[in-house]
Parts: sequence; structure tokens; C-alpha cells
Amino acid sequence: MKGYNVEINHRGASFHVQTQDVGMRAQYIESLIYKSGKLLSSRKTFYTQLLNAPQFQEKIATLMSDQHNAILREIAEGKFDHYLTAEDKGENPEGG
Repeated sequence: MKGYNVEINHRGASFHVQTQDVGMRAQYIESLIYKSGKLLSSRKTFYTQLLNAPQFQEKIATLMSDQHNAILREIAEGKFDHYLTAEDKGENPEGG
């Protein structure tokens, strides 16, 4: 199953969000949020309860899309702003 890889610019910083199905052995999808190559956060959603569901693949695809888009919204809403540096925000740390 394919995954999602998106760069989102927010307040002068570039965040990279990657979401993928880790596979049937692990039975979860995982989203990773990076800034400047550094892993900031991860989110896992287990799908064990969906294993025998009709249209399993479609449900996993929807779960991945929903989780990925939720993280993009959270970045846009400022929920990851505590990771921004003064330089990202365009602030002059020397005060001049």
C-alpha cells in the first residue's frame, strides 16, 4: 500500500509528514513528523479491529488519509509551533 510524503511550510519552517502502513505483522499505520531532518513526533493507529472487515484495504487507506490530513491541519493550526526557532519565525535574536 502506498503512503503519503508531504512538505508543509508553516510560519517560515518546513515540516515533512510521512504516513505509511507498517504492515500486517505490526497492524498499524504510522505518521512521522520531521523538521530539518529531525524527528519531532510520531503517531500510531492500530487497525487490528479491522483485519476481518469487508473492504479492509479501503478502510486502511481511509485511516491513513484521515490521520495524515489531521496532522497537516494540526501543523497549520500551530500545534507544532513550540518546535519553531526564532529564525523560523523571522525574529532577530539580537533585537536589532
